[in-house]
Amino acid sequence: MKSADDTAVAILGWLAGEPELLSRFLALTGTDPASLRKAIGEPGFMGGLVAFLMDHEPTLIAFCTATETAPEEVVRAHQAFSGPANFEDI
Repeated sequence: MKSADDTAVAILGWLAGEPELLSRFLALTGTDPASLRKAIGEPGFMGGLVAFLMDHEPTLIAFCTATETAPEEVVRAHQAFSGPANFEDI
């Protein structure tokens, strides 16, 4: 089982090979390519990487297929960064 950080780094590595998705991620987060190295390791950025996949199932499936990562690993990482969902607040 990968750690949440390992999963987030794997997502970033995969996105690096997917220019259109990487551009979309950068645009959505307001991050520029030059600041990526500084952002790695920051919980908010790492959580944002995982949330990016969680918010779009086709992208999640593409990542999981390409990296042979179980979707459950991404879900665990998402929970680690964002905490458990509290549906009572909805």
